[in-house]
This record gives sequence, C-alpha cells and structure tokens, in this order.
Amino acid sequence: MTDLTRLSLAAARAGLKARDFSAAELTDAYLAAIERANPKLNAYVAITADAARASAKASDEKLGAGQGGPLEGIPLGVKDLFGTKGVHTQAASHILDGFRPEYESTVTSNLWRDGALMLGKLNMDEFAMGSSNETSFYGPVINPWRAANSNANLVPGGSSGGSAAAVSAWLCAGATATDTGGSIRQPAAFTGTVGIKPTYGRCSRWGVVAFASSLDQAGPIARTVEDAAILMTSMAGFDPKDSTSVDRAVPDFAAAVERGVKGLVIGVPGEYRMDGMPGEIEKLWQQGLDWLRAEGATIRDISLPHTKYALPAYYIVAPAEASSNLARYDGVKYGLRVTGRDITDMYELTRAEGFGREVKRRVMIGTYVLSAGYYDAYYVRAQKVRTLIKRDFEQVFDAGIDAILTPATPSAAFGVGDEDMKADPVKMYLNDIFTVTVNMAGLPGIAVPAGKDGQGLPLGLQLIGRPFDEETLFAAARVIERSANTDFAPSPWW
Repeated sequence: MTDLTRLSLAAARAGLKARDFSAAELTDAYLAAIERANPKLNAYVAITADAARASAKASDEKLGAGQGGPLEGIPLGVKDLFGTKGVHTQAASHILDGFRPEYESTVTSNLWRDGALMLGKLNMDEFAMGSSNETSFYGPVINPWRAANSNANLVPGGSSGGSAAAVSAWLCAGATATDTGGSIRQPAAFTGTVGIKPTYGRCSRWGVVAFASSLDQAGPIARTVEDAAILMTSMAGFDPKDSTSVDRAVPDFAAAVERGVKGLVIGVPGEYRMDGMPGEIEKLWQQGLDWLRAEGATIRDISLPHTKYALPAYYIVAPAEASSNLARYDGVKYGLRVTGRDITDMYELTRAEGFGREVKRRVMIGTYVLSAGYYDAYYVRAQKVRTLIKRDFEQVFDAGIDAILTPATPSAAFGVGDEDMKADPVKMYLNDIFTVTVNMAGLPGIAVPAGKDGQGLPLGLQLIGRPFDEETLFAAARVIERSANTDFAPSPWW
C-alpha cells in the first residue's frame, strides 16, 4: 500500500470514501510518522493518540454506513493557540502551564463537526509572537527542509511553524494556524506548503488565545491549494460568540480552485520592490506574473504608497493590543503561579518567570505606546496610518484590480539561532515586510510555493485579494501551483 501519509487531503478523503483504507489505518500511519519524526522536528507539543484512534474508529463506523461529514476520518494537527477541551492549550508559553480548557474553539468545533480528528497540538512561537518558531517555551521547531549539501537546521518560520513543519513532513493531513502579521503565509513559504490568511471576520476567533485582536485571524496550512480550500470551507462561518465574526455565507472554496484566471486583472505594487531584494525573489515574482498572463490574466502596475509605513505601524498596534490582552495572565485563576510576599509581588514574579523574552519585549513596547503622553504620538498615529493603508487597497480594487501578486518573504528559510536575527530584533521583524499590510487592511492573502532558491529551498509567492473574495485567490494560486509543477516535498533526514 502507498504510504498513506503522502496522500493529499483530497486524495485521502476520496480513499476513505471508497473504503480503499480505513480512518484507523490512516490515523495509525500518521501517529507512527509523528513518533519517528517529532523527536527531531519538535512540531508537536502534545500528541492525543488515544483520542485520535477513538475518533477514527467512530469515523469508520460512519463511513461504513455511507455517512460522515466532508472531512470524515481526516487527521489534523491543531496549533497550540486554539482552545481544545480537556487538552493541553498553552500558546507554547510557560505562563499557561497545565491549562486544559473546559471549552472548544469554534474553528476546531467546526472541523470536528465535519468529521476531522485531532492528532495533537502543534508547537508555535510563544503567544504567536515571532517569525521563526524559536520563542516557544518548548524549544524551536526544525524545518523539514535543508539546504543542498548541508546538515544545518533551518527555521520553519513563525508563528505557525509547528503547523507548517508538520504538514510539510507528512505528520498530519492539514493543520490549523493563525496569522497576525504573516504567521500563516511566511511559514508556508519557508516549508513549501500552502497557507491562507482569510478576510478578517471570515473565521471565528472565539476560543483562540488572543495576541492582537484586531489583526488575528485563523486559517489553514495544507500541502496543496485544493487541500487548503477544503479546510477553509469547514473552518469558516459566522459565530455569534465572536463580535468580529461576519455573518456571510461560506462558499464551497474547493469548487473555485480550477476556475482559472482568464479575464482577471492582477496588480503589481511597485512599493514591494524593496532595496536589496535578492535577485532570485525578483525573478520568481516575474515568473509568477508570466504564468498568470499565460493563463489569460492581465497584468497591471499599481501603487500602494503607504506600504513603507506598514511595518512600523504594525509593531505599534500589535504590541499595544498584546499588552492589553496579556494582562490577564497573572497567576490568579489558571496557569503558572510564583508565590510572592504579597499579591503584587506574586503578579510580578509570575509574569517575569512565565513570559519569554520576546513576549516581555512586546508587552513593554505595547505598554509604553499606550501610556500617558505617548498614546497620541504613537498608537493613534499608527491607527491613522492603518486607515491610509486600507484606503490604498480600496482605491486599487475600485480601479478594477482583482488580485495582487507579491513575494511572500524576502528570503528562503534561515538558520536556527541565526546570530544576526538574535542580535537585532528588527531584522527578524523584517521577515513580515510583505505580509503585514494584509492584516492591517483586514484582507485575505494566500502563500503558494512557486520555486526554489539556489540552495534548493522553497520560495513562495503571495496573492492578496478583495475582502471576502478568497475564491479568486484559490483560483489564481492553483494556476501558480500548476505552472510551477515542482515537487515541494522535503527529502526525509529525520
């Protein structure tokens, strides 16, 4: 029998329906793969083998009776940011030690409703703060990819590095992830996988540990565009428990995948041609445009003039919201508690020991920009810039642009423990330079693998769409995926 873990989600779903193999066999194949690989990759922080096998048995009974949901028997990984009832949910942070919620996030509830099952919780940057998955309390995730003729460990990107690494290394059929400034799209680009950040409000945030509430959005990471579309259809939907959830019908995203791009107008923003951009990124970008043009799209140069202010504005807005959201972690009700002389001492000691360095840095930045005397100078000004960024996109879309093509990242994956990144946090933050505008404007964006760099590492392109027009992104991404016609599977070394 073919290694079941190498099947796409769509192929696995078809095989289960045809009874070519059972959900129990598929689940056992993934659990065996996790057992072999996780000690090297560190993608999972909790493995729910018994629950997965019980769910698979129930799925087989449904499938045997000709029943079951659209994801019946499909084994998934869940980012540690999503609340899972009775199961480890710690946002990869020491401060949430031992926390097992009494609730299930809406997104994971939707997936279980449709028949999917959980293999375990996936590693991530602590509280989703990071671009390399090195800030986790559980240690860094290792990218399944390695540069040609090298044994050096590479980062998988962040914050959804565990999700991207697990999908890339065949440790789950697909994974949930979240994106606040690029945390789905950047790891997808670094690992040769597909990741979509939906329109803000498309997927419920209820039951997802908050980082920056006006920016956070859940989405899938998968091996193919079709797989991502299948997962999105189940994950999305209106949720009255989330005040930012939009009451809008969920299309069958998979039905749009083969729609093509004939007649579409694709925008190319000049502002994304950054100084010092590697030639291979520029070449790949042009190649993507050529592929879309060959399939019937029109390419048009556009301007998004406030792009250059997006990254500094983001790193004011996001830490400010994080400072507010993370105030609840004080050792009183749940998680870590460090005993002190009095309650104030307990708060301080708990937060000092419980939060990692990057989280502390962002909380302090956020507290500073919200403080008296600085609020107007920093936070209010950043929100005004955010409005201008959003208006740039609105004007472009109003002028007839259907989607925008840009690079996904400024480079391929870099090394774990990279000294330049460690010494200068701004260099790490620059990994988000092509992705943060999408979050600031609340738009959908998808990263799709499109080529490889000189060392054989995957590179991705990003498509940005109109609000709630993820269907066009799936269609255009599929054209790039088909045109690239490249095997984006890492060579196993683990």
